[in-house]
Amino acid sequence: MNTHRPLNAAIPVPKHHQVYLLLLEKLKNGAFANGFPNEFSLMAQYQVARVTIRKAMARLADEGLIERSPRRGTRPTANSASLADIKLAGLLGSLFQANLKLAIRVLYCEQIPASNVVRAALGLPEGSDVMKSVRLRSASSGPVSHVTSFTPLEFSKAIKADKPEPLLVLLKEAGVEVGRAKQRISAQLADALVAPLLDVEVGSALLAVSRIFFNKQDRPVQFEFGLYRPDRYQYEMELSEHGDLDAKVWISQAST
Repeated sequence: MNTHRPLNAAIPVPKHHQVYLLLLEKLKNGAFANGFPNEFSLMAQYQVARVTIRKAMARLADEGLIERSPRRGTRPTANSASLADIKLAGLLGSLFQANLKLAIRVLYCEQIPASNVVRAALGLPEGSDVMKSVRLRSASSGPVSHVTSFTPLEFSKAIKADKPEPLLVLLKEAGVEVGRAKQRISAQLADALVAPLLDVEVGSALLAVSRIFFNKQDRPVQFEFGLYRPDRYQYEMELSEHGDLDAKVWISQAST
């Protein structure tokens, strides 16, 4: 079986960051419990230069997720085990897994005054500020979504312009345990701002998805609004007569 996985040059994300995200996902799944492959093996697997692998590994080391020793090689640290704690069921779990597979470009990340709509969604008092982040998410098939998120400042310390990891990962890094989410799905036409970013015509129909994430104490910790290409992003739901719901997110990776 061919285990080589070349990176996607069409995604506007540096190769070393793509490698970092792929290794981070494997760390979360416990793939390197017995140690990492050597640099040459990783170069062959991802078909990149040695400097690219070293940059990705350096970031994992800086974040305390791996330790490197001339004698023992590179191994996960105890800190990396906490990545496996991000276990969410149903649709939340599916969303998390889907987002790990997307390349993320941060378009905007600034502290701003919360609007009335944002304050109502997050239960914030008048005069509150929030961290606003605008992100473009892409798969190998091209742009998938344009997502604007608002996070109370007390939960936003890990959300920065130079950190394009999934927001659920950044919330976890800030010590937030997500317990549930409320979601609303509708439709919206692409405007002149979003259309070129999602590579669609102005006026194209998009999925409009708003979500409020709550922590284990049932406090709102993030409000986001996303516009998704319906040809690259789908929901699958299965209902039972007892009211149970099993939901999954599908993202098209194939070129269209």
